[in-house]
Amino acid sequence: MDNATLIDSFSEFKEFKNIDRVTMMRILEDVFRATLKKKYGTDDHIDVIINIDKGDLEIWVNREIVMNGEVEDPNLEISITDALSIEPDFEVGEEVSEEIKIIDFGRRNILALRQNLKSKVLELEKDNIYKIYKDKVGDIITGEVYQIWKREILVLDDEGNELILPKSEQIPSDYFKKGDTLRAVVARVDLKNNSPVIILSRTAPEFLARLFELEVPEVFDGLILIKKIVREPGERAKVAVESYDDRIDPVGACVGMKGSRIHGIVRELRNENIDVINWTSNTQLLVQRSLSPAKISSITLKNQNSRAEVFLKPDQVSLAIGKGGHNIKLASKLCELEIDVYREGAEDIEDVDLEEFADEIDSWILDELKAIGCDSAKSVLEIPTADLVKRTDLEEETISEVVKILQSEFE
Repeated sequence: MDNATLIDSFSEFKEFKNIDRVTMMRILEDVFRATLKKKYGTDDHIDVIINIDKGDLEIWVNREIVMNGEVEDPNLEISITDALSIEPDFEVGEEVSEEIKIIDFGRRNILALRQNLKSKVLELEKDNIYKIYKDKVGDIITGEVYQIWKREILVLDDEGNELILPKSEQIPSDYFKKGDTLRAVVARVDLKNNSPVIILSRTAPEFLARLFELEVPEVFDGLILIKKIVREPGERAKVAVESYDDRIDPVGACVGMKGSRIHGIVRELRNENIDVINWTSNTQLLVQRSLSPAKISSITLKNQNSRAEVFLKPDQVSLAIGKGGHNIKLASKLCELEIDVYREGAEDIEDVDLEEFADEIDSWILDELKAIGCDSAKSVLEIPTADLVKRTDLEEETISEVVKILQSEFE
């Protein structure tokens, strides 16, 4: 195998891994020097000249000319007699440069060189992927679903790099099949056995933030600032926005004409309800806005503003709490305080707490009713049976039985 053939065979790594020429030359030189160092004990007296484009490789060993009988290390020194046989003009003290042919390395060493090169290239690839994706943490990427497993999905990016979307980072209603294109945010980059593992997420607040940047030019340009995002993936999200330009309505700009801008985001998030609200440093006003669409009668802040007591009309309580309690839970996270909801004027009504019926009604049924804001008997009776069926996961027969039990208390 001559030098040119060897270089050609090594070049396949360059094309396969798309490594730039300078880096490839450095890797090749390192690989050859490692072999030469093993053979000669040192590589300080060796010159390695590589030209990948032309397929040229030259290895020159430089040895100092010494007097006959004074050669201590034949790898570093050559006698004057041997030097004169190469070139009649040499003198003691000068250096003799001799070219080494690859074929002289032997088949085993050449195979070892290839294996070493492959190892170096893979190591460089892993390094590059780690650095590239470490800088992309928090950014949206688009990839193709390559393999679906029970606990995660394998995604390939445009370069063929493998990315992982765990089940825990998927929206509950996500459904993908092989070949589908998906969008997700780069959540983190882990190292496992010295190999980068890129973890994607579709549930992170950053994913929603990046989607707003894609759909709303004012957010991308920095005219509208997203102050905070809280999410119950697939169910509901609240996005607090602020504009430093009085001429721009941040909520209107994010929603778009007839919801044109936010519709694309909602579809991407599997019909997740998104509430866009105006950010304010006024805690009471922020609580009021965050509990939208419920209309609040009054708010009282307690425990050094760590808790808010909110009073609403009876028909607004279930709106404030929301299906499954998502609305009030997200409002609490957004405002960073505990929110207690009370029905306005409840103390003036002769009523019975639902817990009083624990002996007659199963606790899971009571929990379903409380989840929609019904904490007393009359609060349940005020809502038509059909509406109770829609708002809860209870069957009509179950609700009818509950209503009978509650009515009998007042009769």
